[in-house]
Amino acid sequence: MPQLRIPGPTPCPTEVLEAMGWPMINHRGPEYEKIIHEVTDELKQVFQTQNDLYILTGSGTGGLEAAVVNMLSPGDKILSVSIGAFGDRWANIAKTFGANVVSLNFEWGRAADPDAVAKAIKANPDVKAVLVTHNETSTGVTNDLEAISKVVKDAGKLLLVDAISSLSSIDVPVDKWGCDVVVTGSQKGWMVPPGLAMVSVSPEAWKAFDKASMPRFYWDFGKAKSFLEKGQNPWTPAVSVVYALSVALKMMLREGLKNIFARHNRIGQMTRDGIKGLGLSIFADEKYASNTVTSVAIPEGVDGKKLRQLMQSEHGIVLAGGQQHLDGKIFRIGHLGLVSEDDIKELIAALKITLPEVGFAGIKQ
Repeated sequence: MPQLRIPGPTPCPTEVLEAMGWPMINHRGPEYEKIIHEVTDELKQVFQTQNDLYILTGSGTGGLEAAVVNMLSPGDKILSVSIGAFGDRWANIAKTFGANVVSLNFEWGRAADPDAVAKAIKANPDVKAVLVTHNETSTGVTNDLEAISKVVKDAGKLLLVDAISSLSSIDVPVDKWGCDVVVTGSQKGWMVPPGLAMVSVSPEAWKAFDKASMPRFYWDFGKAKSFLEKGQNPWTPAVSVVYALSVALKMMLREGLKNIFARHNRIGQMTRDGIKGLGLSIFADEKYASNTVTSVAIPEGVDGKKLRQLMQSEHGIVLAGGQQHLDGKIFRIGHLGLVSEDDIKELIAALKITLPEVGFAGIKQ
């Protein structure tokens, strides 16, 4: 099996994959009612929230669409804080459903400036909600969500957070930071195959829901709420992925949230140090470098595509390329969920062998 070092899907523990093979059950029956309530309660512990929380069958992008259509009406002005491809995607989702999007874009590789967010809100006092990507996997940058959330909530605005690649790996105390809707996805640090989006919804968000008029059917939080009260999902859930999530959550809670966050911090720093030790440069502003994905600048004269091909064919390590205008300019290393120090040591050792094969003469001995 290759070592999957991309930002997602991520490697899954054997126990999690075995759970996918459990027998099917009636998703309207007592067995599913028990598991969905148990999993929801355990998710709330990782979200660090008392807010309502729902499991949706879909990808993280589905969760982002759900956040938009449940909170907004066509014509509502929103502030999109974007530092990369996924921030831009969320803004485009909002535009598709008729939101009046004010874009606050930052240079890729840099974090959002909370003061700039405050100024943008002040310049647009009729903004209803602010969209923020906590951890931008296209650039390997983690925004200072705590500072941004204070600015947004002090202004009395709704805060919608894409925590798809941070929650479960990086500390996101949802209630403490006043986040109104928070979205994450099973295929990231949760160590579960793709197929589920998980969202938390605050009391303030429910007030917005009552007024929102964007079209929604499959993603309707109101339906999710009423069905969860019966121990069900509105639509046929991805039962096997819920099984997997139930196993992964118990593994995570046994490890402990503080230990998980510390491990990701340690491995993130280890990855960055290892990359620099090879003579390469981190693309992201290191002050805000992500502990779940590291972006590496490809040196002049190095064929990044060939590098990734050789890493996979010769060493069994799968890396991610750059997105959009960063294609060919960076490669990305995912280190979230099921990841250890030994995985990173193996990765760095393989890069040390492979880089000279693709034209890099700057390896440090």
